[in-house]
Amino acid sequence: MAEPVRPYATWVEVDLQAIRDNVRWVVEQSGVAVMAIVKADGYGHGSVAVARAALQGGASWLGVARLEEALELRQAGFQTPILLLGYLSKAQMAYAIQSDLSITVWTCEQIEALEDHARRLGRKAQVHLKIDSGMGRIGVLPQDAPNLARQLVHSKHLVWEGVFTHFARADETNPAPTDQQLERFGFALEQMRPVFPPSLRIHAANSAATLTRRDALFDMVRLGIAMYGLHPSPACPLPPAFKPALSWKTILSHVKRLPAGEGISYGHIYTTQTTERIGTLPIGYADGFRRWQGNRVLVRGKKVPVVGRVCMDQCMVQLDEVPEAEAGDEVVIIGKQGDQRITAEEVASSWGTINYEVVCGIGKRVPRIYVNP
Repeated sequence: MAEPVRPYATWVEVDLQAIRDNVRWVVEQSGVAVMAIVKADGYGHGSVAVARAALQGGASWLGVARLEEALELRQAGFQTPILLLGYLSKAQMAYAIQSDLSITVWTCEQIEALEDHARRLGRKAQVHLKIDSGMGRIGVLPQDAPNLARQLVHSKHLVWEGVFTHFARADETNPAPTDQQLERFGFALEQMRPVFPPSLRIHAANSAATLTRRDALFDMVRLGIAMYGLHPSPACPLPPAFKPALSWKTILSHVKRLPAGEGISYGHIYTTQTTERIGTLPIGYADGFRRWQGNRVLVRGKKVPVVGRVCMDQCMVQLDEVPEAEAGDEVVIIGKQGDQRITAEEVASSWGTINYEVVCGIGKRVPRIYVNP
C-alpha cells in the first residue's frame, strides 16, 4: 500500500466552523455582546484564524492578555475593539494607545501614566477598570474602586469604556463563591454608579458563568474555553450543541517486530515481554506531548499505549492490538478516528492537569491546518 502524501509529520487541525457555531450559540443564548478571548495564540488554536472565525460567528470584541498578542491582531488587519486584559508596562503604553487598544487599569499610577502618554500623543486612550471581587489577582478592591472611578471621569485624555471582574470558581457546582463575588462586584458598581459614563460597558462572565449564571451576563460576556468546544471543567460540561475545534495528529513513521527482552526508549523503563510490534511516532515533548506514563493514541480506530519514555521529537507505541497498522498510517493524539475519540479532557486527566494547559501547550513548531476556513 502506497504511503499517503502528507505535508507534515505532526500537525493540528482546527475546524473554524466549530468556532463560528460555538460563538453563534452563545450570542443567541446570552443576548448580550460577546468578547472572544484569543490570548495564548487562541488557546493554541491560532489567534488570527480563530479571531476571524469568532467575529464571523457574531463576536464583537476580542480579548488578549498581552500587548504583543494585540499587535499581532492589528497587524493582521483587525479593526475590532481589542481589550488588553493583563499587565501593560509604562514603556508599552504609547504602543497600546497608538494601536487603539482598550487597556485594563486598577491603580491610580496606571491611570496617571496613561493620561500622560495620551496627552503627549494627542490621543484618547480607552480604559476598562478591573475590580478584584475575589480572584486575588489583579484589580482594585471594591471599596477602593470609587476613587479610581472619579479619577477616570476627570481625566481629559482617557475614555472610561468599561468595568469588569473575573470569577475564580464559576466552573464549580457550589454557587456560593460566585454569589459572593457578584455581591462584591455589585457593591463596587453601586458605589461608582453616580459617575458612570452613559456608554460604560459592564462585563464579568467567563465561559462557565455564561453557561450557568444569567445574573452575571451584564452587557457582555468573555468567551474563552467554551468557544473552542472544550469543557470549562468536569463540573461544568458544555451543552451538546458545542463541538471541539481542535484535532492533533501524527503518523506512524516506522513499524517493526522486536523480540522479547528489548528495551524501548531512554532508560529502558519498558521492555518487550514477547515478540511485539512497536511503532514510532514523530511527536515528542518538544511538540507538547508530555513525557508521561499512560499516554494512549488512536491507530486504525483503536486506542494503543505509548511505551517507554517520550523523547523530544519521537515516541513509541505498542501495536499488537492493531496488527494491520503500517508505516504511513494516520495517528490521532486528540480527536476522532473511526468510532473512537480521545478528548483534550481525557489527555488532561492522564497528565494530571486541565484541558486549557493541554491545548495551550502544543508547540509552535506544530503546524495549524484550518478546516472550513
